[in-house]
Amino acid sequence: MNCNSVGPQIEAYADGEIGGLRGWSIGRHVRDCAACAACAAKYQDLVALRARLRAEVPYFRAPPELHTRIRALLADTHVAAPARSRTERDRWRWLTGGALAGCTATIVALVVGNAVIGWRTSEDVAVEAVAIHVQATLSEHLIEVASSDQHTVKPWLSARLDYSPPVRDMAKEGFTLIGGRVDILHGRRVATLVYRYRQHTIDVFVRPEPAPSTSAPRTLRGFNVAHASGSGMDWLAVSDVSADVLTAFAQRLARADASQ
Repeated sequence: MNCNSVGPQIEAYADGEIGGLRGWSIGRHVRDCAACAACAAKYQDLVALRARLRAEVPYFRAPPELHTRIRALLADTHVAAPARSRTERDRWRWLTGGALAGCTATIVALVVGNAVIGWRTSEDVAVEAVAIHVQATLSEHLIEVASSDQHTVKPWLSARLDYSPPVRDMAKEGFTLIGGRVDILHGRRVATLVYRYRQHTIDVFVRPEPAPSTSAPRTLRGFNVAHASGSGMDWLAVSDVSADVLTAFAQRLARADASQ
């Protein structure tokens, strides 16, 4: 096999979807073809990505409550039918067996699908927030309005957004407000409050949250991400400070009596 024929098949080969003689030929090409280092590099990148996903993406086991919910949904759809002859009952049992199995699969797909979509959205936002934090920290875009006065930062942000984010001065608790900026998070312009805690920089992304929600803190690329809801806002804090400190800080910011 040559590089032109192997290239489009490397992804399927890395996922274990190609076996037999063709899989053996692709593997030999990736190992031995000195003329095309790109094939080997692409394969190694895919293997590394798969290992990273297994290591960093959390695995969720379906809870027992899911089984109970599905059984309850199926029970609600049951409708009593008049008595039928044995032949008629057998015929309907045969006809509805596949439909019932299809309904069950559909319900499972909907429940699990909604959970996965919700988790995936949350995960994507967290990954994006970490990327923004890293880029801002390494560049000169960390602060657009430099001030420790919330009465200066809040009006500056409000003038550039379609909402007014709460800004809290928590210097007495060890978290010094040093400024703010406007970022694009999940396709929307959001307020980013910048705090200093000892030698650590904390970015807090504040955006309107109509429905309160919470998620467990996580670690991405060596940075901790803490989420909280309150004061009608979604608060997403990113920093290399310890997870417990960051979580308590985000929850404190989200408290209704903390908004100013």
